[in-house]
Amino acid sequence: MKFLKVAFAVLTGVFVCGGSSLVAQNVDATMLLKPPADSWPSYHGDYSGRRHSKLAQITPQNVDGLTLGWAFQTNQTATIKSSPILVDGVLYFTVPDNVWAVDARSGHMLWHYTYPPNNGDHIGQRGVAIYKDWVFFTSPDAHLISLNAKDGSVRWIVEIADVEKGYWATMAPLVVGNHVIIGVGGDLDNLQTFIRSVDPETGKTQWQWDVTPPAGTPHTATGGTTWMAGTYDPDLHLIYWGTGNPTPVLNGTVRPGDNLYTCSIVALDPDTGKLVWAFQPSPHDTHDWDAVEIPVLVDGVFHGQHRKMLMQASRNGYFFVLDRTNGKSLLTAPFGPVNWASSVDKEGRPIPDPAKEPAPDGRLIAPDEGGLTNFRSPSFDPNTGLFIVDAHPSWSIYFAKPADGTYGWAGADYGVWGKGVIEAIDYQTGKIRWSHEVGPGGAGSGVLTTDSGLTFTGDAHGNFLALDTNNGKTLWHAGSGGNIASSPISYELDGKQYVLTSGGGVLFAWRLP
Repeated sequence: MKFLKVAFAVLTGVFVCGGSSLVAQNVDATMLLKPPADSWPSYHGDYSGRRHSKLAQITPQNVDGLTLGWAFQTNQTATIKSSPILVDGVLYFTVPDNVWAVDARSGHMLWHYTYPPNNGDHIGQRGVAIYKDWVFFTSPDAHLISLNAKDGSVRWIVEIADVEKGYWATMAPLVVGNHVIIGVGGDLDNLQTFIRSVDPETGKTQWQWDVTPPAGTPHTATGGTTWMAGTYDPDLHLIYWGTGNPTPVLNGTVRPGDNLYTCSIVALDPDTGKLVWAFQPSPHDTHDWDAVEIPVLVDGVFHGQHRKMLMQASRNGYFFVLDRTNGKSLLTAPFGPVNWASSVDKEGRPIPDPAKEPAPDGRLIAPDEGGLTNFRSPSFDPNTGLFIVDAHPSWSIYFAKPADGTYGWAGADYGVWGKGVIEAIDYQTGKIRWSHEVGPGGAGSGVLTTDSGLTFTGDAHGNFLALDTNNGKTLWHAGSGGNIASSPISYELDGKQYVLTSGGGVLFAWRLP
């Protein structure tokens, strides 16, 4: 029997523990719209991207009693950047070329799928999606794979884009209705990028929205990679997605103008892919500041008027609040050192200062190429009105020279200084309510808030942190022994609240005794 199981794993890439499959998952639109407390069925937990849990068993008063419920070792050298999803007591997560199903109560592996060796960019996969009984994930070589959630067996594999042209994929898909919505990476290779909707049953393309005109169109940019999952408003029936930098990356002379729709937040109809509106945080970007950071959806009062808002702490150093019904600006404010913009226009867009363009003798720019934040998820706490983000105050020197040409990176940048800070931004004003330093260089952990007043995150030294959401003070910490590069989640099973974090290649589940 053991020999047969090993042979099955070698032939299919799937290893199933225990000899039995899981019960049906049956994830439907109702669960995705209103996830129960025992679930985290999508990358953000729900469609809003707020990454805020209503669970309150763990409080500021008892959080110092958190203990390790279990730990799961992936035995991979890759750091976990995935945010696990949870359905029916089973966690699903990924690192490049691997997907696991793990018992959320015990950390016991249920099955493990290994994707075949490939030439894709193994920078790190962000997660998976689930619909009905099927798990969906994107591979480093830009394929979309559909697995049986019960046993990890492959249903189908379809190509998203050609890896030999320089495309790759890292994102967690977003499921809206009968659409599996995906994007691509490949921002160094002057490629046209897109957002695509795929039929969850067949893998066939339903629609595709292209970020830029086709490659080779005179005086236009390519690029605008779509490598992070968007969010969705079921009332307006719109998806919101961030796009990446234009290419060539640092040389803007051959692509005059704003370079739409790169470095933009776009609102699309999920049934047709039609563009409804767009807002551009970084017009004519020449510093590699993707605007793919999570577009967080919040309903609330802004300056005395009830609004349906979209908030983004952008890699370029600015915090934006938009009216998500039409994309109009409500607030634009820096949340750290920023020196690349000369002003903010009447539409709320920062205007690039030509004197801060990369140059042969170098230009000192804030923030650095990694940005004032990046892919790690922020959180919005509705009880305090605080938008909490892992920030990276930083400076870098950018160079450009004729020899760099008009393809790919087309220049160079060198980091000078940076640190990690958890910042709590008041969305009404853009002011920093409190900040908590997390170490030199930067941290990289995402943020989770809870209804009890806790903020969970990590620091640059590999420590998990629980902070008081009201003031940022540390209430609990524990070492992970590795680099923290994923965003925490929380769930409740059998009357126990768990907080799930990762460090290096290990998942950690924390709970009260």
